[in-house]
Amino acid sequence: MREIEFKMEREGLLREGQTVTVTEGLLPSNYYYTIDPSLAMSGNFPFSERLLSKEGVVTAIRELERGFYVTVRFDE
Repeated sequence: MREIEFKMEREGLLREGQTVTVTEGLLPSNYYYTIDPSLAMSGNFPFSERLLSKEGVVTAIRELERGFYVTVRFDE
């Protein structure tokens, strides 16, 4: 099991318990992930930490000063 945190700009786009799919993006030395359809974005991950699963479940949504943060659990 693996958990990844995503940044969401607006409230109410996702809810806890919701199943989401992610799209993988490629940078010159990292991967990043976007919850479809462009609802939230992860930080960058080195090639050695590539996400293998493309579907996960939202386990938490937190509001901080800098925005909303969504935690998604992936089975891998």
